Amino acid sequence: MSATTLSLPARTRSTTLLRRRRLIDHLATVLCGLATLIVLAVLVSILWTLLADGLPGLRWRTLTHVTAPPGAGGGLLNPIIGSLIQVVLATAIGTPVGMLAGIYLAEYGAGSAFAGAVRFVSDMLLSAPSILVGLFVYLILVEPVGHFSGYAGVAALVVLVIPIVVRTTEDMLRLVPISMREAAAALGCPHWKVVLLICVRAARAGLLTGVLLALARISGETAPLLFTSLGNLNWSVSLNQPMASLPVTIYQYAGSAYGDWVQLAWTAALLITAGVLLINIVARVGLARQDSR
Repeated sequence: MSATTLSLPARTRSTTLLRRRRLIDHLATVLCGLATLIVLAVLVSILWTLLADGLPGLRWRTLTHVTAPPGAGGGLLNPIIGSLIQVVLATAIGTPVGMLAGIYLAEYGAGSAFAGAVRFVSDMLLSAPSILVGLFVYLILVEPVGHFSGYAGVAALVVLVIPIVVRTTEDMLRLVPISMREAAAALGCPHWKVVLLICVRAARAGLLTGVLLALARISGETAPLLFTSLGNLNWSVSLNQPMASLPVTIYQYAGSAYGDWVQLAWTAALLITAGVLLINIVARVGLARQDSR
């Protein structure tokens, strides 16, 4: 009887604690739901604005004609091609460099002073404003030769791609369970094969996410391109000449006093958003199919 009597305060405290935890859990759930609704509302608002203002200018002529003076019925062909060239080249160059650096940091650089320096520089570049990257590339690739070029624009975008891929590659590889590495090593697999055939394959979804994040960032960057490739109102696919791009065109046209140029700016913004969204969907669907096999 005394044991039962002594346990009553403990049961009361346990019940009170359980109710408190449930209340906190419900409150956190409600706050998370509200935050999700706010983010979705902002996203839907942005997409709706882009569709409402960008779709009226999305015509065949817009996609097949180069930029022209106000009232001449110009299009966005040269900015579209210029953006594709610069973004694809920057991603193709920066992705392998970033992945190799991330693999080194995660698998080979434990406790190394050099690895610490690489990680520090990568983190600094990751947080650096893109306009500083543009100024840096301008000083080393534009000013010495005396003219803007597509090469300089690609170089600036590469500098933005690498730290994003480095960080995501290192983080994703560190999430791979050690047991998978030990199992492969126990079978006599060399370390480099463990990394490439086990760890990289296990983390490929996260690695792809990092590449897509880098791609999404550089697709809309304006400041670095203003100091490097500058833009070109005429048709040009030469990397040795100033090259047009959609972000720079948006920057130049959005504040214009001419209605057709403002319309082209909205259409260009819609094209960038749709392109990034399409790449994400295709990559996710393709990766999901591979995982299902």
